[in-house]
Amino acid sequence: MRAFLKAVVVWAALASPVVSAPAPAVGTLFEVTSAQSRSISPENLTGEKGGGGRTEVKDGSSGYAAAELGKGWKVNPLINVAPGSTFVLGEAAGPGMINHIWMTLGGQAEYRSAILRIYWDGETTPSVEVPVGDFFASGWGRGTEPVIDSAVVAVLPGSGFNSFWQMPFRKRFRMTLENRSAKPLRIYYQINYALQPVSQTAGYFHAQFRMVDRLKAKDVYTILDGVRGRGHYVGTYLGHAAFSPGWWGEGEVKFYLDGDRDYPTIAGTGEEDYFLGSYIYVKRNAEGRPHEVNYSSAYAGFYGLRPAEVNADYFRPDGERRYGQYRWHVLDPIRFQKDLKVTIQSLGWQGAALGREAGNGRYLPLQDGLASVAYWYQVEPHAPFPRLPSDAEMAIKPLKGALTAPPNGRPGAF
Repeated sequence: MRAFLKAVVVWAALASPVVSAPAPAVGTLFEVTSAQSRSISPENLTGEKGGGGRTEVKDGSSGYAAAELGKGWKVNPLINVAPGSTFVLGEAAGPGMINHIWMTLGGQAEYRSAILRIYWDGETTPSVEVPVGDFFASGWGRGTEPVIDSAVVAVLPGSGFNSFWQMPFRKRFRMTLENRSAKPLRIYYQINYALQPVSQTAGYFHAQFRMVDRLKAKDVYTILDGVRGRGHYVGTYLGHAAFSPGWWGEGEVKFYLDGDRDYPTIAGTGEEDYFLGSYIYVKRNAEGRPHEVNYSSAYAGFYGLRPAEVNADYFRPDGERRYGQYRWHVLDPIRFQKDLKVTIQSLGWQGAALGREAGNGRYLPLQDGLASVAYWYQVEPHAPFPRLPSDAEMAIKPLKGALTAPPNGRPGAF
């Protein structure tokens, strides 16, 4: 009987899922666990215990600056990624959890030329493949970085990119950065992770980039498609180039779940509604003039590179406007069991009008430019991603005919 009970206990232990430590939060910060903190940076490229600050002065990227201080000082704070090359930012054996990624990019290569890829547990195709700026919800290039203060992504002055997405791995993770341009790229970065148990029910983090320069009339833009398996969708970043006069954000976001074909299970009511705003992101200033308002909150945000006053200039036929929007489904993940597709329409109003009250009451399919990042967790294996556009195809064109900012506007900031 004792042997039987012992066998039952062993079976129960094997059958029970491994419980991983919860993500640190104010309410649980006092909990002491067996997790072991590690960090990979240019000053400790392997993340090994006691491995930081060991670069010899002669080998360091800032060896000249540290020449009078010597080994153990700020000898190797950055990595130069040569044109056309790929650098392994870090890799480590698991099980564990990436808790935070910080980076800032110097040099001359554009953000769209720097491709971040992450591979889980020895996979040959990446689960994350996104240009660096877009991954951090800042897709409009150098000098246009917004200030973002959200639950999982922070962009802080001047160009500090931060990710707090929790990224579990069981056997190994590998993170790379490719410089696809012909220009030099300089990167400062830190990958903070913990060696700890990972739950059997934990999904793997994924992120995928897509874009179209100009959408064809009545075409629907695909944010994500081809996902197979079980998981949940957790976020969208959308860069929107508005080429048509007037309001541009009437299009609906739709989620096709688990066999949906012609009609989705989840259908929103408009672009600014999905990103938790309303009425074309406009408020009236002290003078009573309506103007776009940039905002950043825990789970949603909007920014215009030049927040425009909604006046006659807003309805110019030749003025391109550029916007960024993010929506994190942290408290309301979109769950799928078999497959997932996410789309957005691109709609404005017919006529040079603010909305149906001032126009003829009919929608206008737009031919705008869109670029997106979809973020989700799923059980592996994942389906191969679509081909990433070439460096030339992804280049951000000079902004022409931009609308003027309102008085006291703050371009590029929330």
